[in-house]
Amino acid sequence: MRLTVIGCTGSMSGPDAAASSYLVQAEGPGADGAERTWSVILDLGPGAMGQMLNHVDPRDIDAIAVSHLHADHMVDLIGMQVYRRWHPDGPLPPVDVVGTPGGMERTRAVGGDGEDEDYADVLTFRDLTPGTPFTVGPLTIDVFPAWHPVPAFGIRVTGPSDDDSARRVTLGYTGDTDTCEGIEQMADGLDLLLSEAAFQEDRDTVRGIHLTGRRAGALAAGGRVGRLVLTHIQPWTDKQRVADEAAEEFDGPIDLAVPGATWAI
Repeated sequence: MRLTVIGCTGSMSGPDAAASSYLVQAEGPGADGAERTWSVILDLGPGAMGQMLNHVDPRDIDAIAVSHLHADHMVDLIGMQVYRRWHPDGPLPPVDVVGTPGGMERTRAVGGDGEDEDYADVLTFRDLTPGTPFTVGPLTIDVFPAWHPVPAFGIRVTGPSDDDSARRVTLGYTGDTDTCEGIEQMADGLDLLLSEAAFQEDRDTVRGIHLTGRRAGALAAGGRVGRLVLTHIQPWTDKQRVADEAAEEFDGPIDLAVPGATWAI
């Protein structure tokens, strides 16, 4: 299993990166039994659709998992539906869009489309439920309740190791959240935790919205995580300060997400 950063800026697109979007890939048999690459997108924020073209052909995406329906995590679903409906080679088959309830209605509102638009020719919206896994080829997606102003999920992906397909490894993505029981369960025993860290200690004191670097580090330490990758940091925040906060709690490897960065798990 591999993780590639498509976009990582918090709350908006930034001068150097699109907003939240991540590519998870793994090798596994297709419907015909032949080995192929399976590709899942985690979130699709502003600017992500264009940056995705640098990493994967959108026609090869097998599913899109949306952590929650704030615009900075899903607005480029409109770009995906345009790409699939109006591609010059002809319409592309529908791709699953899974996540919190209301995805179709939210996408319709962003696109300014009428009530008759259900995108069924290009996007298949499916609501996920904690405790009920969703399978995409060799990848298993589980969701966990997050603590955010709107319904939100943390997403745990289990799949074959990049260097030993017989071994199963785990990647967890917090989406947007503060510390809570669901996210702690999601992070337990992960090989890699992709954690938002949008807030800064002693500056952002409101709770129930985002993690700080320190809280992300504590989440990783408490879950016995193998590696921590910090993301969703706004353009006005010093990334190194956030990483230093995380290091006060977590003594494992810590990386800052940047566009194009890849980790083999």
